[in-house]
Amino acid sequence: MKIKKTEGILLHCCCGPCAEYPLQQLSAENYQPTLYYFNPNIQPQAEWQRRYESLAKLSDLLDLSLVATGAAATEQWLSLPDQAERCRFCYRLRLEEAARYAQANRFPVFSTTLLVSPYQKREMIVEIGQELADSYGLKFLAADWRPGFRAGQQWAREHGLYRQRYCGCIFSLEESSFKERIKAEHARLEQGISDRT
Repeated sequence: MKIKKTEGILLHCCCGPCAEYPLQQLSAENYQPTLYYFNPNIQPQAEWQRRYESLAKLSDLLDLSLVATGAAATEQWLSLPDQAERCRFCYRLRLEEAARYAQANRFPVFSTTLLVSPYQKREMIVEIGQELADSYGLKFLAADWRPGFRAGQQWAREHGLYRQRYCGCIFSLEESSFKERIKAEHARLEQGISDRT
């Protein structure tokens, strides 16, 4: 799938697998996406890096621009013990950074791959996205990409992308039934990083 280069849109991406279906839909609607990776919620840093590399692989496969900024911000999340407050903070922080970047770089429209996941709080995401669009003089594309979630995951498998097993923050890691395996993988990745420095 090659993206048609017509109307610009900044697409905030949480990961490669969640970007698969939205990118197909945006191509069909004649958008030219630039991928934007700002996800301090993804923790620890080894996981942040792994998801970034997966998205970078997809951007290379589809010949799309990718902008990445920030890093894991575990301590900031640990100060937010209430889950509802934490999720709202998480969505707003990431979407506001995307809106700022879109405005500064003259993207008229922005959106997020969070809208593909049936596990995210869609109504909250749309509410925040539209509020930020009004504040920054942009359009927020509030697409409902959830029907394509499974297809996107299959394409990610075919593209050999890393598919994570938790939302991203330390709290969601603790809630994952795969947490011990994930933590062991993180330890191996962190060791590899320290061995190279």
